[in-house]
Amino acid sequence: MITTPLLYLFVLALIVTFFHLLASKTKWQIFEYLPAVVLIYAFAMFLASFDVFADNEAITHIYKLTKTNLLPAMLFLMLLEIDFRHFIKLGKSLITAYVLAVFSIAFAFIVVANIFDFGKDIAGAFGALAGSWMGGTANMVAVGSALGVNEDAFAYALVVDSVNYTLWVMLLLFLVPFAKVFNRFTKSHERLAYLSEIGCACSMGAKRYWLLIALALFVSLTSQMLAQYFVILNTTTSMVIFATLFGVAASFTRLREINGSNEVATTMLYILIALIGSRAVIESFSGLGMYVLAGFLILLLHALIMVAGAKIFKLDLFSISVASLANIGGVASAPILAATYDKKLVSVGVLMAIMGYLIGTFGGLFVGKIILNY
Repeated sequence: MITTPLLYLFVLALIVTFFHLLASKTKWQIFEYLPAVVLIYAFAMFLASFDVFADNEAITHIYKLTKTNLLPAMLFLMLLEIDFRHFIKLGKSLITAYVLAVFSIAFAFIVVANIFDFGKDIAGAFGALAGSWMGGTANMVAVGSALGVNEDAFAYALVVDSVNYTLWVMLLLFLVPFAKVFNRFTKSHERLAYLSEIGCACSMGAKRYWLLIALALFVSLTSQMLAQYFVILNTTTSMVIFATLFGVAASFTRLREINGSNEVATTMLYILIALIGSRAVIESFSGLGMYVLAGFLILLLHALIMVAGAKIFKLDLFSISVASLANIGGVASAPILAATYDKKLVSVGVLMAIMGYLIGTFGGLFVGKIILNY
């Protein structure tokens, strides 16, 4: 049994490193259906279930301290690469599709949660899932922390996210050949925005990594201090909101040009996922099928609203599909879907997905608070 904080963090770092290297260095097909982040969580939870990590005061303290410091730092770095000027260039049809996707997902979560009448823990978990489906896993962690979702409930949300997301990607890829049929139905004109690749092409040096880490930790400290004086719902929510606002503000400065923010943020995200997994002990997955079904119903309602919106606003299949997957799948999958239509459109998927880092946190908190009050 691991009883010391240093060994506890070291083992979690080993888990993160192992699965990241396995996913990045191999071509195993399993990672198309089970991303590294899910396997990191599952393995940490597996060790916790067999009492590998002691439940003592020292480990509990380092868990809370590490999570509290990394969460705002990760959010800040995730938001650094947003460029609102590029997003505006997407064009009316793509922006309409993106806004429609965000609101339809939020609406679907609220309706389905009302139908299933979830308990407090699962309602909070679905609020975190809403953050993921309007942003990404980073937003899921942020919203889950702000809503006080326990580790066991978070595990359910992560499984629902993985299962439903996988099938949703498959469906949207399957529909690509039917784009012309759909576009005739909606009477769209396929006015697609051809954008250049975004991002910095400069080489990344160690000094810039240290600069990013130092800057992120400074923002984390500042966000925590402000959260003590300006409380919005609770201190964790305040901390998340302040870190988000700092990230958005910094994205308008030259800090956005520092390449590598996504890599550092992803590392922090993986550590956070491992931390949460190390505190989750699930005796039984009874009831999981119902939650997966709820996830399917959310996607079904979302799809119906997107099709209706496409008909009303004369949107093409590319616009609504990429907008949907940019929310539900994020940076990992939206560019792939965009490339199946035209390789020149990869940047469209990237831009929409990156915007989710901003929208996901606020959207998830909004949805979560509504369904928790049912």
